[in-house]
Amino acid sequence: MSRPQNSAAHAPRPGAVVLISAVLVSEALALLGVAGWYVYNLFNSTPTSMGGAVFSLFLIVLVAVWLLVVGHFFFRGMRWTRAAALVWQLFMIVIAVPTLQGGVIVVGLVLLLPAAAVLLLLFTKPVIAWTSQTSGDAKTF
Repeated sequence: MSRPQNSAAHAPRPGAVVLISAVLVSEALALLGVAGWYVYNLFNSTPTSMGGAVFSLFLIVLVAVWLLVVGHFFFRGMRWTRAAALVWQLFMIVIAVPTLQGGVIVVGLVLLLPAAAVLLLLFTKPVIAWTSQTSGDAKTF
């Protein structure tokens, strides 16, 4: 699962890759914060459905861990991470637009601006080149 040795020596890691990885990890940490807040509220109030609440908590933590994995492997240059990052940022935009329309401007912008930046940077030549490098071994993972 490590990056091929000779391809890493040919090209330095682009700054956009570092920025995208940082945004993905930040979003994952924010989700873990939401999970902590969710647990706090589970202990201080009675949910309508405890099973549903626990399942929701499990999904939040699962997505946060997945984002940490995607951010890590994107930093290392794995090509499958571009699709994962793209899909997550599209979900963020889908959440941000109704939030903005609902009048919660600050939260909507906090969701929208990093997602838009990542979407734009994902399709730049240095990022595509970094995540498409191959050597004699053409493994994608």
